[in-house]
Parts: sequence; structure tokens; C-alpha cells
Amino acid sequence: MEIAQIDTGRIEMADSSDELTLDAMFEALEKMPVPEGVKVEIVEGNIFMSPQRDTHWEIILDIVEQLRTMYPRRRIKSDVRIDYPGHLNGFATDVTLLADGAAKDSKGRWRYQDVEFVAEVISKRTGTNDYGSKRATYAEAGVPVYLIADPYTGRCRLFTEPKGCEYLTELSVPFGKELNLTDVVGLTLKTDEFPRD
Repeated sequence: MEIAQIDTGRIEMADSSDELTLDAMFEALEKMPVPEGVKVEIVEGNIFMSPQRDTHWEIILDIVEQLRTMYPRRRIKSDVRIDYPGHLNGFATDVTLLADGAAKDSKGRWRYQDVEFVAEVISKRTGTNDYGSKRATYAEAGVPVYLIADPYTGRCRLFTEPKGCEYLTELSVPFGKELNLTDVVGLTLKTDEFPRD
């Protein structure tokens, strides 16, 4: 199983207003038997579940390890829910770098306004989210740097300069080539050990 998509119309509402909310959806998910090692996120009101694969995890870990050379552990998150603007967007980004001094909101969640960098590693069936609606949402949220690592094409795509629902600058490099992120996150990302699928 690569991914499961759940019809949100069948989830029981947790509040009496019958308004579908991210909290109600995640509360319902917590009651479901979601297998360990399965990533769950909500993109535009649709629930996506996808298991972590070795290739996926190796790239995530490589990015995290490189970020750790510059940033303390508390600023780097992986698969942690952050609610983004738009219709029912509760993302569990593969890698998130938070701003120095970032604090949780009143519900105990990190705020999208404090996100400085996100990286997504493509899965076959969720790639359209990463390249499409999630990219537009990250831009709308003002996330300065969005990186997609695609083990199927063996390329990284870097998006910077968010404006509206798009990024004005895009750079594509093959795995194996260094990605200069010094202006945006203060390091040069090495991709030579990123595995391909």
C-alpha cells in the first residue's frame, strides 16, 4: 500500500456546529487504527496516509543531519502537524525549519508564520500535492524556501521568493550536485548521498 485517501464526508464531526475543522478531522484520525510508520496529513480537506519508505526516510534524515550542522534540534521538525492557510490544510512536512524564537500557539502547535524552510520528499501518489496545492499553500503562507527532493526523477527543485500563491524563483538540480542555500538557510546542501527510486 502506497497511500490511502479517506473521504472526509464520512468523518463524524466533533463539534455541534457540523462545520468540518482540522481539529475534528485529526481527532477522528486519532481514533482510527493508523499503522505505525504511516504519515498522515490533510491537504485541502483530503486525508492522505502514506508509509515511510527507506528511500524517503534516508533523504529526510540526510537533510536533517545537514541542517543540524547549523541549527539546534529544537528548530528542526519532521512530520509534525502545522496548520496552513487555505481550506483545511494540516500538513506534516517531511522537514521543517522554524525561526529562532518560534513559540507554539494557544493550542500547543507550531505556527506557519514561524516556518523558514520546508522540504518534501516525493512519494508516487502524493507528488501532485507537493508540486501543486502544497507548493501554492507554502507560497501563500510566505514560507521563504521550499525544497522538493524527487527520488523518481533524481532531482531537487528549490522554490524561493513567495508572492501570492506562487514562488517567483525556481531552481532545479540533479541529485549529486550541491545546492547552494547559503543565502536562504546558511548552508550548501549536498545531495550526493540522496538515493533514487
